[in-house]
Amino acid sequence: MQSQYILSIDNGTQSVRALLFDLQGQLVAKGKVEIEPYFSKQPGWAEQDPEYYWQSAGEACKALWASTDITPDQVLGLGLTTQRGTMINLDAKGSPLRPAIIWLDQRQAEIEKPIKGMWGLLFKLLGLNPVIEGFQRKAQAAWIEQNQPDVWQKTHKFLLLSGYLTYRLTGEYKDSVGCTVGYLPFDYKHHKWAGKSDWKWQVANVKDSMLPELVKPGESLGELTIQAAQHLGLPQGLPVIACASDKACEVIGSGALDPHVACLSYGTTATINTTTYKYVEPVQFIPPYPAAIPDAYNTEVMIYRGFWMVSWFKKQFGLREQQMANDRGVAPEVLFDELVNSVPAGSMGLMLQPYWSPGTRTPGPEAKGAVIGFGDVHTRAHLYRSILEGLAYGLREGKERIEKRSGVNITKLRISGGGSQSDAAMQLTANIFNLPAERPSTYETSGLGAAINVAVGLGKYQNYDTAIDAMTSVGEVFEPDFQTSRLYDQLYKNVYLKMYKRLQPLYKQIKEITGYPKA
Repeated sequence: MQSQYILSIDNGTQSVRALLFDLQGQLVAKGKVEIEPYFSKQPGWAEQDPEYYWQSAGEACKALWASTDITPDQVLGLGLTTQRGTMINLDAKGSPLRPAIIWLDQRQAEIEKPIKGMWGLLFKLLGLNPVIEGFQRKAQAAWIEQNQPDVWQKTHKFLLLSGYLTYRLTGEYKDSVGCTVGYLPFDYKHHKWAGKSDWKWQVANVKDSMLPELVKPGESLGELTIQAAQHLGLPQGLPVIACASDKACEVIGSGALDPHVACLSYGTTATINTTTYKYVEPVQFIPPYPAAIPDAYNTEVMIYRGFWMVSWFKKQFGLREQQMANDRGVAPEVLFDELVNSVPAGSMGLMLQPYWSPGTRTPGPEAKGAVIGFGDVHTRAHLYRSILEGLAYGLREGKERIEKRSGVNITKLRISGGGSQSDAAMQLTANIFNLPAERPSTYETSGLGAAINVAVGLGKYQNYDTAIDAMTSVGEVFEPDFQTSRLYDQLYKNVYLKMYKRLQPLYKQIKEITGYPKA
């Protein structure tokens, strides 16, 4: 009898990967295509051709089949996980009307009218107008309606990237509840499109007919069409099972099923998540996102463009390490770890606040990144370590918010994403949190999470508990060092937690004088 496998397509921000897993969660083959995250016609814009994603998925599958003796007829089903918040307009024929607006895009709509009715009065009473206005400004639908009304009039469907790729796979306008994260009229508490009286429908002229049918993770999205099957090298009619967004899939792919286990994602956006069946807003009035498990939530706190700063540092200051790594025949991460370990914990007083992009509530829209404590002893190694420390401080702050709001103590960390491949980053995180930091046995946790959805959806496992237990495992564990944790605890409590409050008035002055960031 032939072995059976699950194919996950993971469309991230910087690559598209086709990943083949067995039913024990082992990654047996992989095809990867690097992609350009976006192009920019104007400062702050981030767009991409939707067809580019579809073609890249085909190229990733082609690379996958070229790397293995496993045949497509051994694949049981297909799962899809994607970057969040990327929006695509389709016409009545299913063709894109304009480039996709990527989640990194910073354009903002005008607020042409306040929220009306009881909602408007309630938001004013609760002091939530800045939060609501942030939603109004960032809603892609509102910007398109205001600035490209001809495109909006022709829009038949307004889809997330996950919904667009599902359409290309199955011909169905469907999407997973677990992918629905963005500026859309979505009810985060009940995991469905918002009711007709919900204020989010007032933000832009989005009609319910423009939105896809939502299904729960593990349910069917349809079957591969003959065109999609040919494009991916798979059998026609293969089941396509609903999964979730890349961050949500990372959580279950890391095995973080219980609320006392936090999943840290060290990716382009750095996040800390727990899984809960209780609706808990990790930051007041900011909803938890849908989990990759039906009817569950992820209590996420995000550092927007988190590990983007690490990539920025490597690009601007890390050429030497990259060249040396090439000469020595080792991965560049080895030398960057040596750079981190060449300076002591605490970076000799260099403290970094990782607010590279403004927030909505915490931090506020005026926030900026900051580094304090510079002296003539500091080198680029100190700066690099301070970036990693600042990100870990920010996520520890998120952990404490989640604990306070949920009433559940987090006792264990699972670290995923590109940054998890750094031993130095793992040890540093364990020390700053003073908790064991566990690295999942596979780096491809988002793809594995999607495979878990498919395995449960196809009945290969009775439930998510048994599937996660069978398909995930922990690799190396980094234990905190007592003395180092004490040092970090003092820096965190006495310096880091006070930085934003002290600097916030200066950020506001910078914004008033320079106009950046734009409101």
